[in-house]
Amino acid sequence: MRKTVFLIAIAVLILGTAAMAANQFGIAEKRNVTFYDSVRVGDTLLPAGDYVVTHQMRGDEHIMVFTKQGRKPAEARLKCTLKPLSAPAAQSQVEYRLNAAKEHVIARMVFKGDRAEHIFQAGN
Repeated sequence: MRKTVFLIAIAVLILGTAAMAANQFGIAEKRNVTFYDSVRVGDTLLPAGDYVVTHQMRGDEHIMVFTKQGRKPAEARLKCTLKPLSAPAAQSQVEYRLNAAKEHVIARMVFKGDRAEHIFQAGN
């Protein structure tokens, strides 16, 4: 019995340490965002709607995955740069720029409570 408890404690410690390392930037792993107009995310033009945003780390690269559920699902992936904030964000923000086709292109996101903002490059 003691051996089982000890092994469970070790597993919890290892998993907890791995989760902390994966989230060293102080960001939530899953968020929600609503786009009121269509938005270009990388090479994909996403329709207006509610999206779940998840984060994936590939080595040092941070990838954001935007997934729309429902009758017409949509998904886009985009690499971003994380810029640390001096304090947790007081509110969520999404910034866009217009491209030559007059489409909204995602440029920056920050989620309330996170300690980093997501910056998207013009070429992404």
